[in-house]
Amino acid sequence: MANKKSPLSKSAQQRVKTYEAKSNQQESRKGQKRRDNRIAVIAGVSALAIALGAQLGYATLNSTTADPSSSAEPTKPVAQVPDKSLAQDRIWTGTMTLNDAKVGFELDGKNAPQAVANFVTLAQRAYFKGVNCHRVTTEAMYVLQCGDPKGDGTGGPGYTFGPVENAPADNVYKEGLLAMARRGGDANSHGSQFFIVYADTTLGSDAAGGYTVFGKVTSGLQVVKEIAAAGTADGSGDGKPKNAVTISTVNVK
Repeated sequence: MANKKSPLSKSAQQRVKTYEAKSNQQESRKGQKRRDNRIAVIAGVSALAIALGAQLGYATLNSTTADPSSSAEPTKPVAQVPDKSLAQDRIWTGTMTLNDAKVGFELDGKNAPQAVANFVTLAQRAYFKGVNCHRVTTEAMYVLQCGDPKGDGTGGPGYTFGPVENAPADNVYKEGLLAMARRGGDANSHGSQFFIVYADTTLGSDAAGGYTVFGKVTSGLQVVKEIAAAGTADGSGDGKPKNAVTISTVNVK
């Protein structure tokens, strides 16, 4: 005959119910804790991903904007670096129009053949037409920087070239000189950006040397001086010109 369990007293039954209720409550709390932990881990991973993305975006932004002669994707592409033989080992003459005012210049194809071949080729392809001069400096150095199709210091023709040519040995860039902008410490980072020196300026050499001088202004330098005299848009000694400066045309012969 099978054994039968004796019925539990009411007090014992109540203790069992209380124990089961507590056990269920503890299991529920454990389950909630596991779910909370999973949510915390997911949130942490998401936050980390967002933080890393922000850091990468910030680093990329700074890397790009800090490079004044970057080969960033141009708005006016040119196929390749022009051959320096195009400079023809001679003096070129020309004019550029800044806000409807003409500035005359000469280019030294003998002492800066690669830079002159580049400038002449870009001019002949109307690369500079409608491009703004995006930077003027009025403290410590005195230049107007132009030639960036993006207008923010990050643009270029889609290629870079070097080395530095015809840099002054004493680091003094005389009033009226035309010189190439480049990335600091990189002699092979020339593109389309150039600067006009409107007052004698000393620019220290770096690991790449000085800055390529490829020509000089022969008339109309007062136009550049007036642009500089108006100052920068933000009132600092280095920034966008207060009065926008646009290159209408560049002609060379």
